[in-house]
Amino acid sequence: MSTPSPTTDPNAPTVADFYRVNRGGGLFSEAVSQRLGARVALWAYHRRLAPTVLTVANLGLSVLVSAVVVAAAEPVADGRVPFWAIGLLALLGWQAAYALDCADGQLARVTGQTSAAGGRVDVLCDVAGQIALVAALAATAEAQVPETPAWLLAAFAGTWMVNLVTSVMQHGPQAASIVTSTSLPVRVLKLVRDYGAVILAAGLVLTVMPSWTIWVVAAFTLVNGGFLGASILFSGRESLR
Repeated sequence: MSTPSPTTDPNAPTVADFYRVNRGGGLFSEAVSQRLGARVALWAYHRRLAPTVLTVANLGLSVLVSAVVVAAAEPVADGRVPFWAIGLLALLGWQAAYALDCADGQLARVTGQTSAAGGRVDVLCDVAGQIALVAALAATAEAQVPETPAWLLAAFAGTWMVNLVTSVMQHGPQAASIVTSTSLPVRVLKLVRDYGAVILAAGLVLTVMPSWTIWVVAAFTLVNGGFLGASILFSGRESLR
């Protein structure tokens, strides 16, 4: 089967066109991940790739990288494998996968290929990729600190999906936000819920000091658990008005 040749359309969209339709995601995601995604989307456009191809590529890369981190957790903790090598793989691999995740939506919107089915595939692949990421961080935390309590890892896994669930809920007529301000200080504070910034922090910890992974797990359990509680209170108050 021959590979489609790149397009030569003089009216083809530019990187700026793809970036213009990005869905945000936070300060870091808009400044870095979505810009990388726009370049990936342009590359895919010239090769006539469907957005779902990028979605599946995101899933494959994120799961592969996380699987390597899981498999290497014990060897890294024992000193048999250099921690910085696995950390660097995670740092770059997770960011590349997220750029693909940003790119598929941009490509779909610019080329008019959006669909309910495509949206479902995107969400499901995001869920699968994030499950793999959570498994990688949990495995590393437990390997580095064998006394890590099981309840902490369970709480970490459960509350991690708050970001994804609330992100899906923030689209449509029933969307709402607890903090609507777009000021720079607020956006900086929101970096703790910016997926691009979160996987950057996780990758850096694995690269520099994997023994700190347990603190990453604890911190994001508190952040996501706190946001879940605040979201319930906010939505409950709104429903009583």
